[in-house]
Amino acid sequence: MHPNPRKAWYRILYVQVLLAVALGIVIGVLWPDTGKALKPLGDGFIKLVKMTIAPIIFCTVVHGIAAMHDVRKLGRIGGKTLLYFEVVSTLALVIGLIVVNVLKPGEGFNVDPRTLDPGAAQGFETQARSLTWVNFLLNIIPGSFFDALARGELLQVLLIAILTGFSISFLGEQGRPVLRVFEHAAKVFFGVMGIIVQAAPLGALGAMGFTIGSYGLAALKPLLELMLGFYLTAGFFVVVVLGLIARLAGFSIFRFLLYIREELFLVLGTSSSETALPGMLMKMKRLGCAESTVGLVIPTGYSFNLDGTNIYMTMAAVFLAQATNTPLGLGQQITLLLVAMISSKGASGVTGAGFVTLAATLAVVPAIPVQSLALLVGIDRFMSECRALTNLVGNGVATVVISRWEGEITPAQLRKNLHPATDPSLVDLTR
Repeated sequence: MHPNPRKAWYRILYVQVLLAVALGIVIGVLWPDTGKALKPLGDGFIKLVKMTIAPIIFCTVVHGIAAMHDVRKLGRIGGKTLLYFEVVSTLALVIGLIVVNVLKPGEGFNVDPRTLDPGAAQGFETQARSLTWVNFLLNIIPGSFFDALARGELLQVLLIAILTGFSISFLGEQGRPVLRVFEHAAKVFFGVMGIIVQAAPLGALGAMGFTIGSYGLAALKPLLELMLGFYLTAGFFVVVVLGLIARLAGFSIFRFLLYIREELFLVLGTSSSETALPGMLMKMKRLGCAESTVGLVIPTGYSFNLDGTNIYMTMAAVFLAQATNTPLGLGQQITLLLVAMISSKGASGVTGAGFVTLAATLAVVPAIPVQSLALLVGIDRFMSECRALTNLVGNGVATVVISRWEGEITPAQLRKNLHPATDPSLVDLTR
């Protein structure tokens, strides 16, 4: 008997998610009211996933740090990670700024901001005013140890996990039994996630049906050029920029995308990169990256390495200036870039993070009317999918690169682990 018996194509999870997305689009187009009624399926699935993310991150980071005896190594990994994030994120901002100035998707719209509904962006503008560095840093500290776990704030969970990991590490041999508890607890929560993720097709069906049913395909036409430009720019960033980084690290970006395809389709269906976080943690460790590196880079990347969000911010801001006939000089665009570098780090865990950070950026460049955000409300759901996909790939590549810098895995091991022959589900599809 073959050690990996072929699984029927319709039983492969990412195929089911892809089919559910297509079905959701059809339902949303043909029966919009039915599509809107499917919203609870998408909302329920995302809530189920978020329910387990905080404990998974907590147990993973605690175990990774406590199991690492060399504290200097941990500091070295953290330093490399933040340096990598800042360089690549800034590059994403610059690319978005260049592309939107070349394509000029907003020219010719001639929108009068006085005719727009100021209430459409009011909620995002209010949230944006709270995105100061002081508030951001204070928000990292939870009200209590268990408050972070209860609320699911990733940066707060990361903080208490790092402190707990160091505490167990300082206990030496006495901390070994506690370390094993966290190791087994992580297995339990990953098992829970394995059960939940089976409902991903239903979640994708509900999310896509609601989106198309609410906004329709026709509503996309006026802003199609911006969407197309954003998707092409994000694709260029993944294939060329991240592809070059991957090549220098000794692996193929296309092999890597194939390796995380389940997580990509999950994000595509739900428009949330959080739904793929547990799967990414497991796959990066299976790829050969050290648990401590994975546990530090992936969660931190969800706040500090939002490549897709960065591209979106500069493109959307300049698009709104073009659409409202607001002239932006080179100095103003550089200011916009510098502000975006800061504000993009301050929206972790905020609903509609891309919109909130965009509002925060526009508030510092008053030439662009903030109420013009109303132009993007209708298509933000479609843009968020591309943002989430790009963020996910960027964090995955970052994890492998940091792991390579640390000598945890060789290019030969990477190529072997990324080879289709080692992946039973891919073999099933291509036979």
